[in-house]
Amino acid sequence: MKSKARLGQNFLTDQRAAQRIVAALGDVSGRTVIEIGPGRGAITGGLAARAGRVLAVELDRELVAGLRDRFPPDRVTVLHQDVLKFDFAACFAEFSTERAKASRLCVVGNLPYYITSPILLKLAASHAAIDSAVLMVQREVADRVLASPGSRDYGLLSVTVQMYGPLERLFDLPPESFSPPPAVHSTVFRWKLAPRFAELEVEEAAFLRLVRAAFAQKRKTLANNLRAAGIAPALASAALAGTGLPPASRAETVPLEDFAALWRFLYFEGASGTIREANPNDQPEDS
Repeated sequence: MKSKARLGQNFLTDQRAAQRIVAALGDVSGRTVIEIGPGRGAITGGLAARAGRVLAVELDRELVAGLRDRFPPDRVTVLHQDVLKFDFAACFAEFSTERAKASRLCVVGNLPYYITSPILLKLAASHAAIDSAVLMVQREVADRVLASPGSRDYGLLSVTVQMYGPLERLFDLPPESFSPPPAVHSTVFRWKLAPRFAELEVEEAAFLRLVRAAFAQKRKTLANNLRAAGIAPALASAALAGTGLPPASRAETVPLEDFAALWRFLYFEGASGTIREANPNDQPEDS
């Protein structure tokens, strides 16, 4: 079966890599694993042998038919669905009733390059239902997700994803590990869904609004971006000083903990709820 470029299909053919991805999930013998974009089933076979239950979410109708023919329904449930519409919370609620000590879902997948960020945000929003995820993405996207403050790749996507839990780079894969070979390398990383909002004493939605405002214009200083978001110049300067940030700080140099301190300063000054969105349609970019 030929890949469909409009769906971003690059099928994993490296069986050793598939085995490493499944192994990275750990012991899933009693767990429900959601596979995003199983494609031709390179990873699905290993999951079927090791997981308590596998739900494979696939958008391509032809691939769905092939997967259903290949894997027994008592081991793998193949769902013809867009993962962005999949209800992780409902899935967790359905299967958690079967065991008194049921664990949250595990997620694994080779994410289509063109919707990587929306899927990451979907998983973040579903964190209450998900324990961990082992994901394969374009290497450049992984570099941003895993980036540290002050590095070239650190940005809105880095802060957003890292606020929902720690990440670990596992390994890279060259284009020849796929069919057809993509024009880029890929990276597999593990993400433990453990949000830091309570730990850092910030309110989730308002904090993320502040972060989006801070990165609205990367060429501008943090103070200028705060002013553009509706914070009075004197308060923006006071907030930076009150959290120990230099006046000329830029968002790409600020660690999560300092963003949280900045939010708390503005919250206690009553300004956090007045921050305007630079663009309500903005979201962390894929490329």
